[in-house]
Amino acid sequence: MKSFEVNFDGLVGPTHNYGGLSFGNVASQSNSQQASNPKEAALQGLEKMKALMDMGFVQGVLAPQERPDVAALRSLGFSGTDAQVIERAAKDAMPLLVASCSASSMWVANAATVSPSADTADGRVHFTAANLNCKFHRSIEHPTTSRVLGAMFADQQHFAHHAALPAVAQFGDEGAANHTRFCRDYGEAGVEFFVYGRSAFDSRYPAPQKYPARQTLEASQAVARLHGLSEEGVVFAQQNPSVIDQGVFHNDVIAVGNGELLFHHQDAFLNTEAMLDELRRKLAARGAKFESISVPRDQVTVDDAVRSYLFNSQLLSRADGSMLLIVPEECRANPRVWSYLQGLTSAGGAIREVKVFDLKQSMQNGGGPACLRLRVALNETELAAVNPGVIMSAPLYDTLTGWVNKHYRDALRESDLADPQLLLECRTALDELTQILKLGSVYPFQIN
Repeated sequence: MKSFEVNFDGLVGPTHNYGGLSFGNVASQSNSQQASNPKEAALQGLEKMKALMDMGFVQGVLAPQERPDVAALRSLGFSGTDAQVIERAAKDAMPLLVASCSASSMWVANAATVSPSADTADGRVHFTAANLNCKFHRSIEHPTTSRVLGAMFADQQHFAHHAALPAVAQFGDEGAANHTRFCRDYGEAGVEFFVYGRSAFDSRYPAPQKYPARQTLEASQAVARLHGLSEEGVVFAQQNPSVIDQGVFHNDVIAVGNGELLFHHQDAFLNTEAMLDELRRKLAARGAKFESISVPRDQVTVDDAVRSYLFNSQLLSRADGSMLLIVPEECRANPRVWSYLQGLTSAGGAIREVKVFDLKQSMQNGGGPACLRLRVALNETELAAVNPGVIMSAPLYDTLTGWVNKHYRDALRESDLADPQLLLECRTALDELTQILKLGSVYPFQIN
């Protein structure tokens, strides 16, 4: 049976803004308070989805969230009508209003961790929504994320959904941004690679000093247990604390994997050689030939990687067995990164081609091509069981482009977040979107 890796890209929400909410994310903080363009951001994301579809990749769409999150503001003591809640939050606690308006759910690499059926004990595709408890503006996402994923992957014969882990620091879970899967073929048993920043309960593990480590070992282990993964099918690796302190807030800012290949910076991990040996051994037992490409620090520094998002790229397998690397425009603008990539593709290795996309609106808020997509390996039967409304097609692209042009603003500043009309615009747009994507009622305003 044929198998696919489907990329479900996050559709940028109508409240896309530069709130500077993500401590530890250099781009997010450095572009704080700039005016954003939600319409341009959404259209840039849709263009990437269509381009991959046109290249022959199966592409899906993951809906954004309702923002501002009035219920979250009510839980923090603001009362009255929805308009009064927004008005009072703007007057008394503007940072909380900004957080409740974040469109960060666009980065669906953080939506969940996904294990394909070939890896799990019960032979189903497993999803665990990420609790994202390190940041308030992201911690409020997982209830809606779970409902949206449930509407997309509804067939219980093929799909299993788990609630987010306990929302405490010891089980900080940031989803697929710290998870990669290696395999010979997407439909065959593989090795799932969990990367953590610290241990919550064992002080022998080093930890970063400047920025928080958002993923714990204990969270990664819990997800592996929930998904019914075998010991032979998992590898746990620790991220280098010093690169976290340089702005590498997720593993997907410093490494990306696909198939039998891990593409990573020289300084990405602790105990790198032992970790690579374990991956090589466990993959060999599953008939795969593991390969790693380590980018030397004297060619590309960690700062280069953070500023260009070289590793926050999509590594895609093509029909001829070669791989394509999807990178943001910022990689071409960095002379050292671009020189490295030119040498990489001309060397005749696994990565044969680089394609550049303009994702400036997302990049300025700290998310590149890899942040914008959730990878789901599916066989033909499972793909047929996915809600067909969320699979990208030329007609759906045209419909969504028209939807964005109809509903989205082309400029948004912090002061605009206090406008109660923005909530009405968002709800009107999302109500229409659920009909386009055939999701049913997934948003609080549709349910309550």
